[in-house]
Amino acid sequence: MDSAEWDARYGTDELVWSAEPNRFLVDEVEQLVPGTALDLACGEGRNAIWLAGKGWSVTAVDFSAVGLAKAERLASTRGVEVDWVNADLRQWVPSPGRFDLIITMYLHVPAPDRGQLLRRAAAALAPGGVLLVVGHDITNLSDGVGGPQDPAVLFSPEDLVVDLEGLQIERAERVQRSVSTDDGARTAIDALVRAKRPA
Repeated sequence: MDSAEWDARYGTDELVWSAEPNRFLVDEVEQLVPGTALDLACGEGRNAIWLAGKGWSVTAVDFSAVGLAKAERLASTRGVEVDWVNADLRQWVPSPGRFDLIITMYLHVPAPDRGQLLRRAAAALAPGGVLLVVGHDITNLSDGVGGPQDPAVLFSPEDLVVDLEGLQIERAERVQRSVSTDDGARTAIDALVRAKRPA
């Protein structure tokens, strides 16, 4: 989907996603000491806002101006500040060595774009910085529910490890989460990789 399609999807008064942070984000970073954070493809801002509320200095990037406007309104109601950046991540390059934490949650682009984005993210980590990537796993197509149905934009933990060559891989696995559907609770399968830049 391009930015216009995401603008249309976000063009309602209600949030498309929950206002609460992703559960895997909370589990993986809650114990980290707050510093500078970067949220790539932040959407309506729920994860960036949670991080800011925990004391992180957050920059959040997305190519949907409508999604960012909703994020800014939500941040205002929560009393936190985030540096919102409207940009296409295929062209936007973060400052090298700047961030203590970088997250990308459910960013689904073709493998060559994903590899380039993650290499840029790795370069933007400060020494000792953590990169967390979570997204729909390739096996979700056959064994899970929801998410993109195009295998070209899905990935496995192993794919992400290859993209993040040079970082220390702290966790790389498939994880499951329960999803409410019209047919009751179903299980979605995600790929999760947490990596660290050597100090």
